Amino acid sequence: MKINETHSYGDADVEAVFGLISSEAFRTEAAEDAGASDIDVDVTESGGAVTITIVRTQPAEMPDFVKKLTGDTVKVKQTEKWSPPESDGSRKADVKVSIIGQPAEMLGTAVLEAKGGGTSFTVAGDVTVKIPFIGKKIEPEVAKAIKGSLKHEVELGKTRL
Repeated sequence: MKINETHSYGDADVEAVFGLISSEAFRTEAAEDAGASDIDVDVTESGGAVTITIVRTQPAEMPDFVKKLTGDTVKVKQTEKWSPPESDGSRKADVKVSIIGQPAEMLGTAVLEAKGGGTSFTVAGDVTVKIPFIGKKIEPEVAKAIKGSLKHEVELGKTRL
């Protein structure tokens, strides 16, 4: 299932937004604020490129038929591989979100770019759940959870900039 979400960080510039989302402290705070536990955030920089890895346990906010497969919580691993800034200041990342121990993931991209005097943040990807017969029914629920998490983090981020 395809997802394509765009959010605005208001009048904050790209580097300010990137500085925030590449902060271990902020990403930990955002995960805690969303109800996650057992949070591990790692930010590694190399030559202007930045890799952010977040592993967390969070409530499985899904319908009961999905919780029968996952339990009440899921362990999620999120990896973002951000390139150095482009000549226009924009930043792009390859993104992977996996539910550890389950055949569910999202592969996609994230883009931070200057727009209208502020910063636009777009995440596009493909959610797949590789379970015969019911995977396609679960994909919209996983996509909804990813979109909700993204929106929550952006809203929190706007209060921190």
